[in-house]
Order: sequence, then C-alpha cells, then structure tokens
Amino acid sequence: MWFLKKISIWLTFISLLLPVACRRLSPEKDEELSGGKEGTVFIKSVDAFGQPFGSLTHEEIRKFQIGNSLNRNNWVAAPSSTTARDGLGPLFNASACASCHTRDGRGLPFNSAGQPTQSLLFRLSAFDHTGQVVPEPVYGGQLQHQSVAGAVPEGKVKITYEEQAGSYPDGTPYSLRKPSYEIENPGYGPLQSSLMISPRIAPHMAGIGLLDAVEEGTILEMADPDDKDGDGISGRPNYIWEVRRQKKSLGKFGWKANEPTAEQQIASAFVNDIGITSAIFPAEALSEKQAGQYAGLPGGGAPELEESALEHVVFYIHTLAIPARRDWDHTEVLKGKELFNKTGCTSCHRPEMTTGRDAVPGYLAGQTIRPYTDLLLHDMGEGLADNRPDGDADGNEWRTSPLWGIGLQKTVSKHTFFLHDGRARNIEEAILWHGGEAEKAKNNFKALKKKDRELMIRFIESL
Repeated sequence: MWFLKKISIWLTFISLLLPVACRRLSPEKDEELSGGKEGTVFIKSVDAFGQPFGSLTHEEIRKFQIGNSLNRNNWVAAPSSTTARDGLGPLFNASACASCHTRDGRGLPFNSAGQPTQSLLFRLSAFDHTGQVVPEPVYGGQLQHQSVAGAVPEGKVKITYEEQAGSYPDGTPYSLRKPSYEIENPGYGPLQSSLMISPRIAPHMAGIGLLDAVEEGTILEMADPDDKDGDGISGRPNYIWEVRRQKKSLGKFGWKANEPTAEQQIASAFVNDIGITSAIFPAEALSEKQAGQYAGLPGGGAPELEESALEHVVFYIHTLAIPARRDWDHTEVLKGKELFNKTGCTSCHRPEMTTGRDAVPGYLAGQTIRPYTDLLLHDMGEGLADNRPDGDADGNEWRTSPLWGIGLQKTVSKHTFFLHDGRARNIEEAILWHGGEAEKAKNNFKALKKKDRELMIRFIESL
C-alpha cells in the first residue's frame, strides 16, 4: 500500500508541472449558473438581459410588466394629458430609462461620427474657494444636453481621440484609443477653470437585484484597504449617504460605487438623466441659478414619480435575471479560465459570492452567484483616472465592474465598447488599459503567448 501511495503522490506532483494545454480540466459544479439557481436564464438572444426570474408569481409578473413599461416608455413635458408620465426636464439627457439601457443592455457610447450618444453622461465638478470638490456652480453635477421648451440646454461634449501604439513582449502590436473631452457652446456662460469632466456609460441592468442582496459583511471580507497581505491589491469600500435610512451606507452601484442601493441608483437616474423627481430626490437637478431661472415652468407633480411607480421600476430591475454562461465546459474556455486565474485577474474580479439569507423577496436570498466582481474600489492608474472624487473614492479609483453577461453585449447592444467611457473597442483593449493595482495582472496577460491571450479572452466572452 505504501508503494501505491508513493506513486499517487508523484503523479499529483507531475500533474502540477504540466502546462495548461496538456492537462484535462473540468468545470466547477453549477458554474454556468451566473445568477444562481433562481436568477439564471438560459437565453442568449437579443433579449437575454430583459428576462424575469423564473419563479415569479402571476402577480409579480404583472408588477414586472408595469415596471418594464415605466422603464421603457418616454416621459413628456408638463402639462400633459399623460399625467402619470409628465414632468420631463426642464433639463435632461434622455426621455426614458431604455433610451440609455436599450434592451436593458449597455449603452452605445458613440455615434458613427465618434461623438457621444445620450447613453454617455458627463459628471461635472469643480473646486470651491476652500479647495473642496463641489458640483460646477452654474451647470451642476451633470451636463444635460437637452431641454424642454422655455429652457436652454447646457451644451454638448466633443470627443477627440489619440491613438497610443504599443506592443506585446512577443512583438505583436496594438493600439489604444485615448479620449479627450471638451464642452462646446455652453448655454449658461463660461465654465469654471477648475472643471473636471467624468464620463459614465450606462451599464446593462441584468442581475442588479442579486448584487443588491449581497450583504455588507460579504463585501468587506474581500476588502484590504491597507494591503496587509502585500499582494498589491487594496480594494476598499465607498460609503455614501443613503437617503431612505438617513445614514452613510456601503456603496455598491455606479462606476465609483457611489450609490448604496438599487432603489437610490434608480431614483438618482430619474432626477439627473430625465429630470423626474421622487420622494428620494424631491428637487430638480438644477444649480441655484437654473432653479431660479426656471421656477415658473410647469412640473409634473411633487414628486413627479409616484412612490408606487418607483416601487414597480425597482421591482422590475431587481428581478431581471442574468443569462447563463455559454461553453463553460468547453476545453478552450476552461484553459482560458485557468489563465484568467493565474494572471491575477480574480484578485479583483472575484468569481463567486453569496447573497444574504434574509434578502427579500426570498428568491434573492442565499443564492451562489458568479458576477466576477468584489464591488470594491481599486486604483486603476493614471491612464483611466478621471481625477474626480466621489464619496470616499478618489480620482484614480473605480469599482470593479461585474463581468457577468459581458460575452452577450455584442448580441444585445450591438457593440463591443468597454470601460467607464467606452474607450476600449474590445475586451483586449479593456485589459490593456488596466493600471495601478491591476498593472501586474495586465503585464502577466501581455506576457502570455498569443494563443493563450486568445484563450483567456474566449473565457471572458463566455461569462
């Protein structure tokens, strides 16, 4: 028996020395279920991000459909016979949620001329006399390029690009596209000289309810703000004012984890993007000057989005299921998965977490989900910096973007632009833009053979 045991030990040792290509790899149990057993749908068509959880009751399906209608249909200027949908503006970026999240997917950042669509928003900040970062005093915290009759749009952004050439260690060339932003024809006079512009593209909405159901403690277990383990990764939480609870809470949503709950993220989008007030944000997103200028314009009520309507929209987005993995058991995908792990990508893009046991409704509770994120802030380097603080996040930090559903973006949204501003034209460019805490992982990717880089990208496309 001792002889057989010795042979077994040697075989195990030899297997660890074998390269990925020579070993037989197997998928993990249920790893295709990105949204867990309750929140996964096996659909890979253009409608993959717009499907409800399979366990909804007839009454819940009705709530889902009402929420979908409120999400999809346009709001109009007041006064209107459509009183349930009036109050648009006076300044706004889009007239419906779906204008930015087409088919509940990621927004298209640029048109055919390379200029921003309404899916690419621009946050504005400046320094006040004390050196604190505040919304631009005249234009507010977000540039709104459309207006109702009687109001003036704030302006439009012109984007120019600079190609930055590079090459892999094996000599394969690549080029990255660096954008620059300029506000043209500002409608309310000169902007502050200290103006900071930060672009934000609308992400896909599937799976948001599951992320909302992840408990704070689960996220904090992954945090290492002082890098005590010395691995160069120091993910840290962002704490944001939660209006409903009147306290600071852990941020989960937004590109800088700058919203604590899905409900507050949705209400923020209504008031900032569409100009629709709610109980959470009862005042229009206007600067003091603009609020005085447009005080006489009619509104759609106080608030314009009734509490029941907000509840339906939140329910709709909470119950959007996440599509299952494709080809998760394919040999090449499994090889790419191992390379993804070895390069260090999972230090931030954590494959798995579990939702809270007490999450409501019950089908959000206790689900093992695979979003490939830690929902924490990480320094991504100067190349991606917007130099704009947001809560506890500094100008170099971004929340780790969930990767689930990324491989269906081309099918649903008809493009492959990635990162917070859509500068990356494909997954490869998105990886190459990583810096800061992700510099080592990026360099590990660059050091791979061309075939292995392709395998790793194929794995990401399976998510």
